[in-house]
Amino acid sequence: MTVLSRRAFALSVPALSLAGASVLPAGGAIAQAQPPASRAVPPLARVSIGRFTVTALTDGFADMPFSYFVGRQPKEIEEAAAAQFAARPGGIRLVFTQYLIEDGERRILIDTGPAGLIGESGKLPSALDAIGVRPESIDAVIVTHMHRDHIGGLVAGGRRNFPNAEIYVDRREVAHWTDPAKRSAAPDFLKSSFDASAEVIRLYPKLQAIDGERSLARGVSIVDLTGHTPGHIGVRIEDGGKSLMMVSDMLFHPSLHPAATDIGFVFEQDPEAARAMRARFFPRAAEEKALIAATHMPFPGLGHIVSEGGRLRWLAAEWAYQA
Repeated sequence: MTVLSRRAFALSVPALSLAGASVLPAGGAIAQAQPPASRAVPPLARVSIGRFTVTALTDGFADMPFSYFVGRQPKEIEEAAAAQFAARPGGIRLVFTQYLIEDGERRILIDTGPAGLIGESGKLPSALDAIGVRPESIDAVIVTHMHRDHIGGLVAGGRRNFPNAEIYVDRREVAHWTDPAKRSAAPDFLKSSFDASAEVIRLYPKLQAIDGERSLARGVSIVDLTGHTPGHIGVRIEDGGKSLMMVSDMLFHPSLHPAATDIGFVFEQDPEAARAMRARFFPRAAEEKALIAATHMPFPGLGHIVSEGGRLRWLAAEWAYQA
């Protein structure tokens, strides 16, 4: 498998166009400069964890109403967001970040984004294409949980979009999201997650339902973070004395988390279990000084939980040129 090196990536960036430069014509007059054509460039960030290269890619974003963050009044949520200049007319902007893990032998993708089902999304295919990675070259997809914003890309368009990938999902998650009785009892806004989950099962019949904390490959292991959903998991990668834990929906935005463990999200099936997991996880992550990757934190979602005067806060990690 070909791994895109830093040098190869740098060389793959097109040279700057001269269309916007002023030129001196034969007559001596300065020609009118033309504005360069605008082009969207998919954001990405890379860090090295021992032999692993981890690339943060994004499928897009959505603005979530303040009322979606439960446990406090919407006005309190808005004030907390405004204090960090993060309050928007539509609420708080959450990014949908996916993480690609490469070690020269395997490509493992963590989640696949909502693929247009929510907000301004559906950008993961172009982000992968920008780094020269084809969906068929992905060896495995680890699904942290089966909310539609994490599995949409697997089945967008009713297709098996990662045809050669092994799919890993916690067994409790599969049981929950494929239960017709639970779908019938669920609020309308969750039914699309049940439907997307059914599509995943249909299109990936060899999906591997996994149990608890376990190793999937050398240096890649599953961490049980049950609470947000019945089988919510994280992924830890370790090599060469370095580690990174991808924690999915344990944290939502630095204006809320990790300072407050009582603030949850409307999509959580068991709010009390989710609060309890946050209350255990946040202090432990601060004590261990763990490098964390969180799906919905501002891109690229890399940072640490730190304790200052007994108060926990999010400290974004330096990632550029840190290999």
